[in-house]
Amino acid sequence: MAMRVAVLHFAHETVTFLARDTTVADFTYPGSPARGEALLQSGPTSYMGGFVQVAREYDGVELVGIESPLWPKTGSGSGWVSAQAFETFVGRMIEELRGGGHFAGVYLCLHGAMAARGVARPEAELARRVRAVVGKEVPIVATFDPHGNEDAEFLRHADIAFAGKYFPHYDCHLQGQRAARMLVRAMRGDYRPAHATVRVPIISPTVVQWTGASPWMDLIQRALVWEARAPDAFVNVFFGFPWADVADVGMTIQVLTNGDAKLARAIADDVAGFAWRRREALLHGTPIHPIPEAVALARAAVARGETPVVLADYSDRSGAATWLLRELVAGGFSHTLIATIADAEAVAALRGAQPGDAFDREVGGRVDPSAGAPVRISGTVLQVFERDGEPNVWVAFGQGNVLVLTPHLEQVMEPSWIAEAGLAIDAFRVIALKSRVHFRRGFDDSGFARTILLVEPTEPFLGTVRLDGLPYETVDLSTFYPYGAPAFP
Repeated sequence: MAMRVAVLHFAHETVTFLARDTTVADFTYPGSPARGEALLQSGPTSYMGGFVQVAREYDGVELVGIESPLWPKTGSGSGWVSAQAFETFVGRMIEELRGGGHFAGVYLCLHGAMAARGVARPEAELARRVRAVVGKEVPIVATFDPHGNEDAEFLRHADIAFAGKYFPHYDCHLQGQRAARMLVRAMRGDYRPAHATVRVPIISPTVVQWTGASPWMDLIQRALVWEARAPDAFVNVFFGFPWADVADVGMTIQVLTNGDAKLARAIADDVAGFAWRRREALLHGTPIHPIPEAVALARAAVARGETPVVLADYSDRSGAATWLLRELVAGGFSHTLIATIADAEAVAALRGAQPGDAFDREVGGRVDPSAGAPVRISGTVLQVFERDGEPNVWVAFGQGNVLVLTPHLEQVMEPSWIAEAGLAIDAFRVIALKSRVHFRRGFDDSGFARTILLVEPTEPFLGTVRLDGLPYETVDLSTFYPYGAPAFP
C-alpha cells in the first residue's frame, strides 16, 4: 500500500515595518498557487527539490501536491501578510487536505519569518491546523530558512524540522533531502523524534550573519560537529529575522534526536552557550560603512586598481532606496552598475520601450522615509526584457554607467546576472547591489570582487544595524543583547 505524503508550501520573509501589506493578489500570478506536479517542481534546487528527489527514491511513497501559494511577487520586500491572505490560502490547503483521503505523512515547505496579521506564529498555526486534520499519529516534517523566528511552539504540533545552516543559503536542497529521509523513517516507525529548544537572547541584523567567516562560521561548525558525533541528532540554528515586530524574534537553537530527550537538551544547551559566549563577536565582527564613507573608499579602491568594487547596500528592504544611487551620481562615478532600483511605476511606463529611446525621469524613492527621494536620471534605454516573468529596464547614463529598474526588490547574487543582459562584466569598475549577504555567493566566494564594502545610510532607517532606531511595539529590545543586559544561564 502506498504511503501518501501531502506536500504544502507557504513562505514569506515579512518586514513588518514596511507600510504595504502582502495580499492575496501578491501570491496570485501565473504559476501560483500551484498544486500537483507543478508544486513539486516549483523549487528544484531548493528545499522542495531536495525533498521531492529523495522521497521519490523510496518505493511506495506517493507525493500529493496540495494547492499552495508560492513566494509572493514582492519577495521579501513587503509587509505583514494580510489576515485575508493567510486565511484564504491556509483555508484552501486544509480543505483539500481534509478531502484528500488518508496521508501517511506531511511535508511543510516554509520559511519561518512569516508574520501575519492576527496570527501570533503563522507557521505553528499552519502546523496546528494540519495536525487537527491528519491526526496525532501522522508525522509532520518541515524545512525552514535559518532566518526564521521560531520558538518551541512549532514542534508542539509538528514532529521534525530542518533549517538551512549557511548564509548564503547553500544547503537548502540538502535540508530538503534530510526532511524526506527522516519523514520516511518516521512513517516506518524508525525515527521517534525528541526535541529541545533554547531561546538565546541575541538579536542581530542579517548583514552580520555571514557564515563564510568567523564567528558565525564557528557557530555553525559547532552544530555540525554535534551532528557528526551523535548519530540521528540534528541541530537547527535559527539566526532570527529582526525586521519583524513579533514575539518570537531572535536567535533559537533547536535540536532533534531519535527518542533521546536528555541528549537533545544537552546539545541545545551547549550550542546556545557557545553562541552566548561569542555574542560580542557575533554582533560586532562585521564592518559597516555609512554610504558617504563607503563611496570615498570605493573611489580610492578604483584609483588603486582594486576593482571591481562591490558596494552592497544591505539596508534597503523595499528595494526603492536611492541613497547610494544619489551619492554615486553626485560623485560623478563612471563605469558603474547600479542593480537595482525598485520602481514599478517607471517599469510599467517603459513597457514596450526600445533600445536607444531617450530616458529622462525620476526613479526610486517615495515608498517611505527609508527609501529617500527620487533621483533624476537622464540617458537612454539600453534594453527591456523579461526576467522570471517580470520586466527589467536597463538604462545607460553618464560615462559607462548602467541603472537597472525592476518592479520589486531584486537581490543580485551572481555576476552572470549581468552577462544575461548581454553586457561585459569587466566593463564595470563599481557594482552597487541591493543585498545583505546573498551576493557573496557569486561576488565573493568566487573571488570575483577585489573590494567589498557593506553600506547603509547615515540615518538608522529600516534595515539598519542600529535596531534601536526602529519602532518596535511588540519586541522589547532591552531583553536582548546588545540592547540590554539579559540574564542567560
